[in-house]
Amino acid sequence: MSSLTSDPNQTDVNTIIRPPYFFISGFIAIPDMNYYYIFLCFVYIISLVGNTFVMTGIYVDRSLHSPKYIAVFNLAFTDVCESTALVPKLLDMFLFSRQLISYDQCLTSLFFVFLFITMQSFNLTILSYDRLVAICYPLRYHMMITHRSMLQLTGAAWTFAVLMVLISVCLITRLSFCRSLVIDSYLCDHGPLFRLAAPCSNVFPNQMMAFLNPCIVLYLPMVFIISSYICITHALFTITLPQDRLRAIKTCTSHLILVAIFYLPVILTYLLHSLIPTNARIINLSLTSILPPMLNPIIYVLKTEEFKVSVKKMLRRGSQRAVTQVKPT
Repeated sequence: MSSLTSDPNQTDVNTIIRPPYFFISGFIAIPDMNYYYIFLCFVYIISLVGNTFVMTGIYVDRSLHSPKYIAVFNLAFTDVCESTALVPKLLDMFLFSRQLISYDQCLTSLFFVFLFITMQSFNLTILSYDRLVAICYPLRYHMMITHRSMLQLTGAAWTFAVLMVLISVCLITRLSFCRSLVIDSYLCDHGPLFRLAAPCSNVFPNQMMAFLNPCIVLYLPMVFIISSYICITHALFTITLPQDRLRAIKTCTSHLILVAIFYLPVILTYLLHSLIPTNARIINLSLTSILPPMLNPIIYVLKTEEFKVSVKKMLRRGSQRAVTQVKPT
């Protein structure tokens, strides 16, 4: 599995060598890893149930058809898509020892997984912008945060994410893989994949994208979120009513927890890449990709006052219907 039989020195420079498959190495020499995969399965189920419940609640309750909940719905939708793009394939590969993946499937998996991870970051940034306007410019909130502006923001985020990830995938297609086929990750990861072609192709454009992607997806959003919370902290001191200040702090705390869960592990992994053992890096990145979709509805949405009121109304209606159905005619 470590090499092809062809000699890269005898290969025509204009020929692109596309192997029929890659081998996802995953975790190496860690005992009892099946328990970890079963844990991921439960995380995936909870993520599906929680985010589907959130999307259903927002769709059904007209009182939640506000600009803010466009971003919340988009976050829940992205969480479902990210988990579905990643976890079932991961479990299939490692629980059932099907670690061979075709070339086309590998690039398709890379595209969708990185697209939804990118959108996860952009969604948290959009929610940060919503909190910034709500607390720092409360009188202008309904002028600045409208259905149209929120749809434009989310649409622009999706378009930019698709283009950025598509460029990275297209740059992979120009590479020749004439030696190793083993990807040292738990999925078709961008960095480990293009580095396999380094002995046989010019990977400089891929290296540039590997540098730009974290800057655009992780560092710039993180800088914006930190800057917005500096402004929010300053604005909180100007709020005179304690209950208003407490309500604002609650919302900001939930959002900050999501930001910390998503950004800190992956940024530390990127910055300390050379110092972290392969297994620790893979576990860290896999948890960073899988836990936030499960925790987002629990920490942020289900603790929001408007959504809790909406859930109570739905439960009350459901109980009233049940009572009506069981009453004798």
